[in-house]
Amino acid sequence: MTTQRRDVVGIGNAIVDIIGRCDDAFLARHGAPKGHMRLVDPATLMTLYNAMGPGVEISGGSAANSIAGVASFGGSGGFIGKTGDDEFGRIFAHDIRAQGVAFAAIPVAGAATSRSLILVTPDGERTMNTFLGVSTEFAAGDLDAALIASAGIVYLEGYLFDGAGATEAFKTAAGLSRKSGGRVALSLSDSFCVDRHRAALLSFIRSSVDILFANESEIISLYETSDFDTAARLAGVDVKLAALTRGAKGSVILSDGGASAVPAHPVARVVDTTGAGDLYAGGFLLGLARGVPLKTAGALAALAASEIISHIGARPEANLAALAKQAGLDSLAAIFPV
Repeated sequence: MTTQRRDVVGIGNAIVDIIGRCDDAFLARHGAPKGHMRLVDPATLMTLYNAMGPGVEISGGSAANSIAGVASFGGSGGFIGKTGDDEFGRIFAHDIRAQGVAFAAIPVAGAATSRSLILVTPDGERTMNTFLGVSTEFAAGDLDAALIASAGIVYLEGYLFDGAGATEAFKTAAGLSRKSGGRVALSLSDSFCVDRHRAALLSFIRSSVDILFANESEIISLYETSDFDTAARLAGVDVKLAALTRGAKGSVILSDGGASAVPAHPVARVVDTTGAGDLYAGGFLLGLARGVPLKTAGALAALAASEIISHIGARPEANLAALAKQAGLDSLAAIFPV
């Protein structure tokens, strides 16, 4: 039985990333839409793997990356996801627990853990080719009710909507969170994911979501408009709080009918954008959970995103709490002690 109070608990796909480099021509030859995530079968994944150059294996998964960010700031986090009883499942479980994140899932015998082959082009943009494996079977029965009840915020990964049981699982998780006095956050994850599940996502957002995360293409896709300001206005009607990222333009925080711009944190060189939105969400959520002002939470989020795009992989390499102090976020010093 989980009794420790946790800042944020994430629910999402438990994925191991296989990251390699390629050029735009490689993406075109293999029909991979640049900058997006597509679902592939094991045969397609192996074709890409055999054709690409050297790669590295790093635990990933959107919500899991966010919770790793929470932990790097010194926050307390938990993660709920589904793995197979295989090598990739053992890699994922070891890595998330090594971050100090609570993860108690029992591996499924004979099932394949999710993996994503991420191709990074010279401009740092990432294109994901994901085999979901056992994650497609995620359902309400896989939820850890005690862990959800322990969370100040429950963070849901939009990618999970690609599984048949996800909608019911999300509704159940939201209900458990509300019952325990928590808040519910959702990431839209990818514009193609939004295209696949727009009606279900909108219904869930309007009925159950307190905090919404999206990038520019995702929020535009959700509201079927070509104008960011229009999409942002509609989002502000549907949720109490939204954080919308715009890459180098920074982000916009919508709250109480108003909008606040947060500049991107400077980075010397963009190496790999994999996980930028995930770490942004992690920083923002931890700030919310600890009660800092929204602008400070946004600055914390931007800092985390800048760290992750400075290297390969979607888990922090530097201690984010230490970076926050170095960046002069003095109001966080007592909240995230190093």
